[in-house]
Amino acid sequence: LTFLKGKLDEISSPLAFCHCDLLYGNLIYHKDENGNDDVTFIDYEYGSINPRGFDIGNHFNEFAGKEDVTEKEIEDIYREVNKFALLSHFYWGVWSILQAKYSQIDFDYSSYAVLKLDEYFKNKEKFLAL
Repeated sequence: LTFLKGKLDEISSPLAFCHCDLLYGNLIYHKDENGNDDVTFIDYEYGSINPRGFDIGNHFNEFAGKEDVTEKEIEDIYREVNKFALLSHFYWGVWSILQAKYSQIDFDYSSYAVLKLDEYFKNKEKFLAL
């Protein structure tokens, strides 16, 4: 445990509220009032402040929902997630540009836009080539 703690401390994963039990059964997929796909998280009894990486890693360890996952399925999910990560960077970059112009909140939206759009352009070719 001491060895693992030392290695994980090197990562400096930020602390965040973590669900700590994101098993398949604790994610409820349904339609919202407008007919759009939606997800509801349930069973927060294990929720607590933890390193962010723990919850994400635990989710992928537990979430598969089936036992016979093929290498192709893993590769397909990897491609899907990375390509949608591009959309996330682009979305928040454009959102930040709009917020920089219209928001009354004291936040450096322009710098955040640059950060997000830089990530988009830095990874665009690599992720789209997957």
